[in-house]
Amino acid sequence: MYENFAHLYDEFMQTIPAEEWADYIETLLKKHNLRPHLVLDLACGTGSLALELDRRGYDMIGVDGSEEMLQQAGEKARQAGKSEDILFLCQDMREFELYGTVDAIVCTCDSLNYLLEEEDVRQVFSLVENYLDQGGLFLFDLNTESKYSEILGEQTFADTSEDGAFIWDNYYYEDEKINEYEVTFFEKTEGGLYWRSQETHYQKAYREEDIRKWLEDAHLSVEAVYDSFTLDQPDEQSERITFVARELREKKRYIPEGEEENV
Repeated sequence: MYENFAHLYDEFMQTIPAEEWADYIETLLKKHNLRPHLVLDLACGTGSLALELDRRGYDMIGVDGSEEMLQQAGEKARQAGKSEDILFLCQDMREFELYGTVDAIVCTCDSLNYLLEEEDVRQVFSLVENYLDQGGLFLFDLNTESKYSEILGEQTFADTSEDGAFIWDNYYYEDEKINEYEVTFFEKTEGGLYWRSQETHYQKAYREEDIRKWLEDAHLSVEAVYDSFTLDQPDEQSERITFVARELREKKRYIPEGEEENV
């Protein structure tokens, strides 16, 4: 997704600054009594959040399925002098692999809504549980059905800048709980003309009770669900909700042969 216009994503598509996301994540970590050292940003996109959390002292890994988005993330890391600090991996979130466990996993900006099948969501939860340390937290948000049906559905949004413009058409299919995005980009070329391209994206609304069950089935204990960017419980008007789930199972550490006596 955003393959042709990954370099314009931050300008047009990030309506919530990385600093605000990071502030909220740190609020939740503090409330749920975790000070992680190593954090995975799952579906990290262009790396803005990973870079912001790195600046705040966390060791970061970023995983995303788009090579184009990760190219932008890598370039931003190089410009910030952080190219050696953050490990970016190009992997599908449904199949991601790490070299070991992490203290916390975050997945923001409704990335999980892009999964259109229950089994895909369950697979992500299973992988998250596998790579979280005991006591680690999984923080993620989802757009709600209310947002798709009442805010986005059948609406058109547009914006312009010095370098380009976009038109974003939405169509919500209530029976399938799927929102279709048709995004048309216009990018200014060196000659002053504009190059036009279009991408179609799909997101699916999930019920809170289903997400809770699938997390519990994956042995992730749901500690809280919030109306995003607050510590309030969600209601029928919530547009985005944030889940906090904890890994409770002890993980077996790999110990190289001959080193048992040193552990």
